[in-house]
Amino acid sequence: MTMLKKIGRLFQIKTRTEAWLIIYAIALGAVERGRHYLEQYPGWGGMMLAIACTGVVFLAGAKILDSVRPQPTAVKMGPYPPQRRILTRSRPTAHLTRSGSGSRLSSRTD
Repeated sequence: MTMLKKIGRLFQIKTRTEAWLIIYAIALGAVERGRHYLEQYPGWGGMMLAIACTGVVFLAGAKILDSVRPQPTAVKMGPYPPQRRILTRSRPTAHLTRSGSGSRLSSRTD
């Protein structure tokens, strides 16, 4: 039983590089199959079957790449914890003052 597990581990996709190589192999097979469809069914039928063959590569490739997505690693910045900004309301704010009845825009003389 352990020998079967060892052999089974050979067929597992572990890295993104392996995933891209497998997607490339799937794409080569899909294009070859699409070429045969174009020869067997000339016209729109063969064209649609060839497009369907190559379209499947996008779906399968996305699924394969999602399955080997790298796990995010924790980034260590240093021996000290990151500083938090302290937000206070005691900072002075600019107050708008009105002089006269009109706004500054209406009293411009450009």
